[in-house]
Amino acid sequence: MSKVIKQTNCPDLNLVSRGKVRDIYDLGEHLLLVTSDRISAFDVIMNEGIPLKGMVLNQISIFWFNQMSDIIPNHIVATEVSDFPSITHPYREQLEGRSMLVKKANPLPIECIVRGYVAGSGWKEYQKSSSICGIPLPNDLKESAQLPEPIFTPSTKAEIGEHDENISFEQATVLCGQELAEKVRDISLEIYNRARDYARGRGIIIADTKFEFGTFKDGKLLWIDEALSPDSSRFWPLDLYQPGGPQPSFDKQFVRDYLETLEWGKVAPPPPLPEHIVLKTSEKYLEALRLLTGIKL
Repeated sequence: MSKVIKQTNCPDLNLVSRGKVRDIYDLGEHLLLVTSDRISAFDVIMNEGIPLKGMVLNQISIFWFNQMSDIIPNHIVATEVSDFPSITHPYREQLEGRSMLVKKANPLPIECIVRGYVAGSGWKEYQKSSSICGIPLPNDLKESAQLPEPIFTPSTKAEIGEHDENISFEQATVLCGQELAEKVRDISLEIYNRARDYARGRGIIIADTKFEFGTFKDGKLLWIDEALSPDSSRFWPLDLYQPGGPQPSFDKQFVRDYLETLEWGKVAPPPPLPEHIVLKTSEKYLEALRLLTGIKL
């Protein structure tokens, strides 16, 4: 099994941020995004890393960014270390397969979430109000049921350790402006619909996903951050799908489900993850990559 990289150590590069998963370096004109093997659940970073997870997330994102480039441009400049600035080359071992050089964009203040199925926080809200983020839904849906059509349910962005908060589309227009909010809503739904159909043909249901967008210096809208990865989406195996309860998953929902069995308040410090949970989670990420892209790590 590959060495786990919980965080990168590149002293000659300008580290500007360590997020829940990504280490971000400022290289002047561009940013270097490095996807670590860290895993978070309920907005808390676990102590254990997941082998190969960062490579899986990076490769899946690159795949989807390329697949959807006719819908919206993305922030990728280069994906191979040999094409990065030479100052990065001494750190090739840490960067290979898990990094991308990207344009600097100004992120929008919302996360753009599309839900095609009733699950997670959406299911909890639906049980109380037969709606999600103020969008009324049929009142006879089971947990994990497919929605009549995908819905756009934006959220605010939380600091590390805080929880994102679902907001209405009207609140999103206040934060972004009417025109921009409508544009990212329509793009999000278009990307989701295409990705959902593609993934379904390869045995994966994309139940929901979140997108991030930003504006480049010329004002152009870019798709940024990550793309339809097992960390930003809920992936279910199609052959095991059965509405009426939670579904088995290809993503970190597997870790969340384990943590839900513990007496833990969902705040730091996190409980330890047993080795079998770590290894099974790694297998699930690798399987998602293989099914979607054909890549085997």
